[in-house]
Amino acid sequence: MELVALMLERDVEAHLRKVVLAAGGQAYKWRSPTGGVADRVVCLPGGVTWFVEVKTAGGRLSPLQIIFGKTMARLEQNYAVLWSSEDVDKWLSETTK
Repeated sequence: MELVALMLERDVEAHLRKVVLAAGGQAYKWRSPTGGVADRVVCLPGGVTWFVEVKTAGGRLSPLQIIFGKTMARLEQNYAVLWSSEDVDKWLSETTK
């Protein structure tokens, strides 16, 4: 029987912080007084800022998080939902090209 390790949201967030720091950026934890706002504000070299929501497999976005994502798209802001460490790596690779 194959054992599958379930990654917790905090593990994905820790990986995000680690790789963003290694890329010369910062991943600030954001605790908004209102619901739905992204977990992290990621600042990358070159003045690039992203709002990043971290989830895990089996997780789901709340209705307020969906509204936040649509608002960011309408405002032409950088917004990503990352579901795993692999997503984090792929996102950072594509973002820092």
